[in-house]
Amino acid sequence: MKQAKVSIILHFPKEAPYGKDGFLRTVKSIFKQTSKNIEVVIIGEDSDLSAKIAEQNTSELAVHFINNQATLGESLNQAFKVTDSQYLMYIDNREAEIVLKQATIDLCLLTAHQEKDFGLIYGDYEINENNQIKEIHLLKHHIGRVRDNQDYGKVYFFNRKALESVGYCDETLKYNTIYDLRLKVSEKYKLVHIANRYAGSLYTVKAKGKSQNVFDYLLASKESQSESEKVLEKHLRRIGANLEAGEHYGSRPAAPKEATLKASVIIPVNNRPKFTGMAIDSIQAQTVQDVEAIIVVNGGENDPTVEAVKRYLPGGDKYNSNKPAVQLLVYDINNLGLCLNIGAWHAKGEYYVQLDSDDRLKPDAVEKILAVYEKDPNIGMVIGSYEVWEMKDKGELNRMEDLPVVTHDEWTEENGRNNLLRIGGAGAPRSIPIQLIRNIGFSVNQEPYSRNYGEDYGMVLKISEKHRIGRVWDAIYEVIRHSGGTDHSIDQATVDRNDEAKDFLRKETILRRIKLNQK
Repeated sequence: MKQAKVSIILHFPKEAPYGKDGFLRTVKSIFKQTSKNIEVVIIGEDSDLSAKIAEQNTSELAVHFINNQATLGESLNQAFKVTDSQYLMYIDNREAEIVLKQATIDLCLLTAHQEKDFGLIYGDYEINENNQIKEIHLLKHHIGRVRDNQDYGKVYFFNRKALESVGYCDETLKYNTIYDLRLKVSEKYKLVHIANRYAGSLYTVKAKGKSQNVFDYLLASKESQSESEKVLEKHLRRIGANLEAGEHYGSRPAAPKEATLKASVIIPVNNRPKFTGMAIDSIQAQTVQDVEAIIVVNGGENDPTVEAVKRYLPGGDKYNSNKPAVQLLVYDINNLGLCLNIGAWHAKGEYYVQLDSDDRLKPDAVEKILAVYEKDPNIGMVIGSYEVWEMKDKGELNRMEDLPVVTHDEWTEENGRNNLLRIGGAGAPRSIPIQLIRNIGFSVNQEPYSRNYGEDYGMVLKISEKHRIGRVWDAIYEVIRHSGGTDHSIDQATVDRNDEAKDFLRKETILRRIKLNQK
């Protein structure tokens, strides 16, 4: 196999936290590649470093220096034009030292030879934190991988013909240059992932590993969020999956004939006797008393939550006939979709209101949700806003003041259902007409990677295609974080599995919306 020429593009970041020595280690890893048909383009220049780079360049590779431009897109486009190489490797070393394995280029070239229609090759890597190595295993690309925070690593091996076909980088973008480029390339070419079983990472990132926080996305800047939303909207338009404002909307179904209440608050629960009473109390404290609580215990008769709920039933010490009634349903299969669907079929209410077993509704939650439904018969779901609270080990509850009220105001009337594909969720609590749940049904873990995760996200995606989503922008819900919660501490394997589950739903949604737009 005749080796094609590869141009490697990287930054000399003057303000980088890892310093000049770290940059020189990156350059050295390039010069030590087993493949030698390479040239190097460095964005940014430092006269003191030029001599040191020359000392390391024993293979006498061509090295070009170009000036930083106003945006990353401008800098990369200039770098792309400095060379005529068939393949271009971009090392994003702006924030962290990156060291290539010696065979990285050879492996990418072999992959390019096998995958003739590739646009981008990316591979697994490892993080070196205080000399402790952690392997990062990335996810395979498919049409549903449209999140802007999806990890494709820090080293990108591009096919020039793919870059040419999409017009290279958008020079107007400030935050999402690579996100935009990845989406555009994926529309016409394959994105190929090289996996690592063990000791097979393509490069090392010397940096502090990032802990997983399910609320990270809430802290992103509004400007960055707005820009990434526009990037995704353009992508969806190009592939025919964008839904125009108001398009395909219809009226929500009539309430079930047997509905005698305004709302049924359904709580699926497994082994949470400590918290469930607090959740029930918040239902019975609603300003609208025309409601019921349906507690679906999925741990079987021996689940201690059963006895905790029985305290609210006739004969129990917390039973009060003047308060909203409590239904108790007990099943022996831990499946959230089962709980929600069965709860909807037992419901006496016109609308379902979501409540997790360890969270609380504000007293006016149901009242404000019902007011939104009354405004428009096309509304098929109402989503509220929430505060994040934390329960200490001794039971003390404190509001997490560093997190503002979570409104998910990235949802707009015009583009919310498209932008939902980019982000992790739509908000809480969610309310749906009971008849609509009966018609559609929550998923019951039948999709790949689903393990009691994403069934609510999938429902929002489906309903938003046919019905308007109403919003309550005031905080009407309290998410309570605690040591036993599912979002308190999440390891990478769980994050990856959850991402796989939701990205599969995104894939199904995009394909479904393409068909919907073709009708």
